Amino acid sequence: MRVFVTGATGFIGSVIVQELIKAGHRVLGMTRSDSGARALTAAGAEVHRGTLEDLESIRSGAAQADGVIHTAFDHDFSRFAENCEKDRRVIEALGGVLKGSDRPLVITSGTGVGMAMIGQLATEDVFNTSHPNPRIASEIAGAAMLAEGVNVSVVRLPQVHDTRKQGFVTLLIETARAKRVSGYIGDGLNRWPAAHVLDVARLYRLALERRQSGARYHAVAEEGLPARTIAEAIGRGLHLPTVSVAPGDAAGHFGWFASFVALDMPASSAKTQQALDWHPTGPGLIEDLDHMNYAAA
Repeated sequence: MRVFVTGATGFIGSVIVQELIKAGHRVLGMTRSDSGARALTAAGAEVHRGTLEDLESIRSGAAQADGVIHTAFDHDFSRFAENCEKDRRVIEALGGVLKGSDRPLVITSGTGVGMAMIGQLATEDVFNTSHPNPRIASEIAGAAMLAEGVNVSVVRLPQVHDTRKQGFVTLLIETARAKRVSGYIGDGLNRWPAAHVLDVARLYRLALERRQSGARYHAVAEEGLPARTIAEAIGRGLHLPTVSVAPGDAAGHFGWFASFVALDMPASSAKTQQALDWHPTGPGLIEDLDHMNYAAA
């Protein structure tokens, strides 16, 4: 297949590009920069210039492809709801091009939208259009495209990691570095799911190749790591004390990120593993944090 990949030079997207090429697919990777174009060319991909704001560039890329993997997202989480709406518009643009064909469109969401109730294990079969997580906008857009005959599937992401980056955990590292302590909120028993980026890239490829319209997949290797365990690993890496931050002091310590830090969001991938014969083998989050070069980060 010739696959159009948005976010092709990002943390996850760049690994997906490598995974697709290794499996024999051709990749048309979207980038906005000269440096991104050079990286894509070096990886063996074709270059497509475009941005999330330029929907015509999005449509043009999709029109040239046999399938699409959409991973690009504006990661300014201080404007999370607004950026989720931007993602909805991008998905609608992609779907409009693919409508009337069997060309697969794999979109991205978060495992948090798979929780029926806060703190309950997120599962693939949960799809609640009234979910309070703004990222549900992406899945609502996908469902609308599905209803119009587009072959859409969804990959829901946990904290995706290697020894360079770790999703929201990277923000915890930045906060610990600034505050000189590695913090967690309250008892630190709230849980975050995780998966290594190589396992996640393989799941995207499998989802694309399976072409299972309407499927939802969880890219989860570890169902839920306690926030305190994550903070302790960060403390070891930075040689800083690990401390509990009182809930009332969380906003002052973590800033706008405090509400994310407090989330309890365990997630299962049992159905995904069975459906795609996908079995994650990469290092765990704590292992990657323990092997991270904090001086270079």
